[in-house]
Amino acid sequence: MRVDPRRLRERMVDEQIAARGITDPRLLAVMRELPRHLFVEEAMAKQAYMDNPLPIGEGQTISQPYIVALMTELLQVEPGMKVLEIGTGSGYQAAVLAKLGADVHTVERIPKLCELARDRLRSMGLFNVHVKLDDGTLGWPSIAPFDRILVTAGGPEVPQPLIDQLAEGGRLVMPVGPARRLQSLVLIEKKGGQLERKDICGVQFVDLVGAHGW
Repeated sequence: MRVDPRRLRERMVDEQIAARGITDPRLLAVMRELPRHLFVEEAMAKQAYMDNPLPIGEGQTISQPYIVALMTELLQVEPGMKVLEIGTGSGYQAAVLAKLGADVHTVERIPKLCELARDRLRSMGLFNVHVKLDDGTLGWPSIAPFDRILVTAGGPEVPQPLIDQLAEGGRLVMPVGPARRLQSLVLIEKKGGQLERKDICGVQFVDLVGAHGW
């Protein structure tokens, strides 16, 4: 029996995202529209709208829909903002940010995932996403500063290069914790050159690997 992706997206947003307190109407509209099943292997397409992360190869995952929505809402992205994403993965999170009107710069350390994500995003016409193969813990200094920074892998602390590349008044969201695969989702705001940190909830992400990660 064929599955209607649009109906699955509606159910995903209603039952997994809006029901858990995500209220940003622009974000909800984007997640109702964006074909999440195109960001996973064809054999897993029917699972793409379920309430859990999925493997995308190379030991990486596409995050649970609710976590994507939560992290995005915490960023408070507005059209025209310059956003840095660390950990492109499948490209789904970058696509959400792009659909919200951001100028997205995303860094992936795994060549195969980087190439697949770049091709996928281009095929969808998302030319406001710029994909780079590099150590994400170093950020993207030649493009800095960034209005928003989103890290989609967990590390022992927020990398100093990312803090340095966050603009005044900017927001950074990242899973942080002393143990691998066990972190707290952290929101950091830069105000008057000072950092304000708020722990949001417990999460489990793949490792942030690099010079300033594990």
